[in-house]
Amino acid sequence: MSAILQIHNLALGYPTLTLFRQLSFSIEPGTTVAVLGANGSGKSTFIKLLLGLVSPLSGELHWPRGRPAEIGYLAQMAEFDRRFPIRVRDLVSMGAWQRFDLWSGLNRSKRCRVGAALEDAGIQALADRPLHTLSGGQLQRALFARVMVQDSPLILLDEPFDGVDQSTEEHLLSIIQRWRSEGRAVVMVVHDLSSVLDHCNKVLLLGNGEATYGTVESVLTADRLVAQGYFSVSQAAWMLSGPEVKPVNGGV
Repeated sequence: MSAILQIHNLALGYPTLTLFRQLSFSIEPGTTVAVLGANGSGKSTFIKLLLGLVSPLSGELHWPRGRPAEIGYLAQMAEFDRRFPIRVRDLVSMGAWQRFDLWSGLNRSKRCRVGAALEDAGIQALADRPLHTLSGGQLQRALFARVMVQDSPLILLDEPFDGVDQSTEEHLLSIIQRWRSEGRAVVMVVHDLSSVLDHCNKVLLLGNGEATYGTVESVLTADRLVAQGYFSVSQAAWMLSGPEVKPVNGGV
C-alpha cells in the first residue's frame, strides 16, 4: 500500500528562525507517529504544515494518493472555546460538514454515524448537554468523536491528553489503537514518553534545530534526547538508571 504522505528535504520555520531542515520521511497507513520536542521546537507548527496552514521554507509534501478531501484534526484544548453555544451532538456532527446536504442536513446514515461516534467515545448520555457544562475529559472525548465522524485516512492530534484523567487517556488511546488497526495514520504531539513507548511505532523528535525521524528504539536514546534538548543530562542519567525507560514528562 502506498504512503499517505511523503516529505522531501523539508525545512520549517519563519523568516527569522529556522526550526529544522533536511527532514525526509513517509507516513504510511497504519502508522502512529509521536511528535516530541521542547517548547518552541516546532511541534504545533509541523501539525499546521500538514493541515496546509503554513508553508515550508523549502522542500515539499507529496501526496501519492492525492491529498485527503478532509484531514482529521484535534487542536490543543486551549484553542477551543467551550462557551460556543452548541450541544455535544452538534459538535460531533460537525465532523460530517463536508458531507452535509445544504437542504436536508444530516441524513439517516450520517445521524447513525454520529450516534456511533458518541457511543464509541463513551459520551452518548451527554449528547444533548451544552459544551460549557463539560469537564475537560468529557470535551476531549467529544472532540475525538468528531474526528471519528470525519473518517479520514490521516488524523492529526495536538496534545490530545492534555487535562484529562488516566481513565480518559486510556480510553482515548484505545481509540487511537483502533484507528491504527483500520489502516489510518495518526500523527500526535504528546507530552509523556510512556504514551510513545506503548502506543506509537514511529517518532519525530524536534529540537535544537534538528529533526530526527525513525522507530521508537532508534530515536529515543539518551544521547539523542539530550542533544535535541528534550532531556537534560541529569534526566537522561535518571532514565538510564533502571532496566527500562521510565515515563517522564519531558519539556513539551
